[in-house]
Amino acid sequence: MEVTGLSAPTVTVFISSSLNSFRSEKRYSRSLTIAEFKCKLELVVGSPASCMELELYGADEKFCSKLDQEDALLGSYPVDDGCRIHVIDHSGASLGEYEDVSKVEKYSISQEAYDQRQDSVRSFLKRSKLGRYNEEERAQQEAETNQRLTEEKAQASAILVGSRCEVRAPGQPPRRGTVMYVGLTDFKPGYWIGVRFDEPLGKNDGSVNGKRYFECQAKYGAFFKPSVVTVGDFPEEDYGLDEM
Repeated sequence: MEVTGLSAPTVTVFISSSLNSFRSEKRYSRSLTIAEFKCKLELVVGSPASCMELELYGADEKFCSKLDQEDALLGSYPVDDGCRIHVIDHSGASLGEYEDVSKVEKYSISQEAYDQRQDSVRSFLKRSKLGRYNEEERAQQEAETNQRLTEEKAQASAILVGSRCEVRAPGQPPRRGTVMYVGLTDFKPGYWIGVRFDEPLGKNDGSVNGKRYFECQAKYGAFFKPSVVTVGDFPEEDYGLDEM
């Protein structure tokens, strides 16, 4: 193989490895020696530089050559943008060994020890009386939440299951249906009204996150806050969906 010099300062290549199932796109200086290049590849593929064997493939995935001269410059090889450099690991590690994070020892600290640290986020919040450590703010938030729940409960108590209704949600056209559920839910706090629409204009079948609140066909059910649901004499309307 004839080794020639190239003038372009950097090259963008794909890096693959016998240890990993993924490829990485990286840019490197052509002035790096192969020895220096291997050291940089340690951070990409996880293999020790001393255990690497490098192969160069063209943009067409055809094998070009081995990068086996430690003191040669990367740019002295026919490395162009889009080429792939494959790292063969000889350390004895297996495929995926550096991808399985479950094998990485995790740092852990007890709640008691964390509470005693003065350089933690929790310590900063306590000193600054921010977030949940601001008793006045917490009390105000709780009062607002309780007030909102009281208002929602009063609105919900006036809506009976089985009533005909019209839903006027912000930014959406009015939709008519039947009230199928009134009360608290597991998916979000507060009081919610479950509606079975006359046409498939909803989001679910009366269940959310695996819990069923009422029965209806798919896309006929939805949940709304009491403030956007009005009960009354709302006969079914023909939306013309059967003709679409």
